[in-house]
Amino acid sequence: MAERRQRARVQGGWAGGPAGRQHGKTQRAAPKAPVSSSLAPAGTRPAWMRKDEQHLQKQFVFEKPPEVERRVPETDTIEIHLVPGFIDSEQADWMFEQLLQDIPWGQRTHIRQEVTFEEPRLTSWYGELPYTYSRITMQPNPNWPPLLTVLKERIEEFSGHTFNSLLCNLYRNEKDSVDWHSDDEPALGTNPLIASLSFGATRTFEMRKKPSPEENGDYTYVKKLRIPLDHGTLLMMEGATQEDWQHRVPKEYHSRDARINLTFRIIYPEPDGFQQ
Repeated sequence: MAERRQRARVQGGWAGGPAGRQHGKTQRAAPKAPVSSSLAPAGTRPAWMRKDEQHLQKQFVFEKPPEVERRVPETDTIEIHLVPGFIDSEQADWMFEQLLQDIPWGQRTHIRQEVTFEEPRLTSWYGELPYTYSRITMQPNPNWPPLLTVLKERIEEFSGHTFNSLLCNLYRNEKDSVDWHSDDEPALGTNPLIASLSFGATRTFEMRKKPSPEENGDYTYVKKLRIPLDHGTLLMMEGATQEDWQHRVPKEYHSRDARINLTFRIIYPEPDGFQQ
């Protein structure tokens, strides 16, 4: 009798027993399988099973964004010659101090769009002819100090060219600068030769290629150069450099001592009534 009862209990456990409470616990009904809608055609898979199929039917088409066409310059040739140590360090030291004392430095005033401002540097001009740039005319000054005459003759011997004028620039500290420009005034003639001699603190001389006419004055993608000009360094610019490139000496964020830059030039008489 006991054995029958035990088999009945075991068989009842396998069968799962009646729905409802069993051994003091409530049984949860098994989840029902989804039923296809009676409105769907025969053999059609349920909507919830067709989502992936619909996703696979969509095709992703990559469209390359339009590119801005820019004309590649035919050449980036630039005619400059850099001669570090053209003046040795010991000579450059005393020359720098002598130039500070001998040159009558002055600060000139500009007027741009009816706004007056002073040049962020000091300048001085030497030559028997006047020189006009940025609407400022520097009057003739034939009284060359002896040291400037010596330097002019040394550069003439080295380059094989004769110079008749000189623009001197004094950058007093890191705040002094000269903005983007080209030395292309008519008085300098075609393809002018500029001999630039530096004394004192090293400053960065930057150059940038002028954009093509199709660029409408956009300098964003033009080629740029950065040249540190050290104490006693000679930089010569010739050929179409002034026609094709601009240059500047930017302000700097770190403290800089004074720097003198001498730019020897060849000036031609300007036409009567010429104004710039």
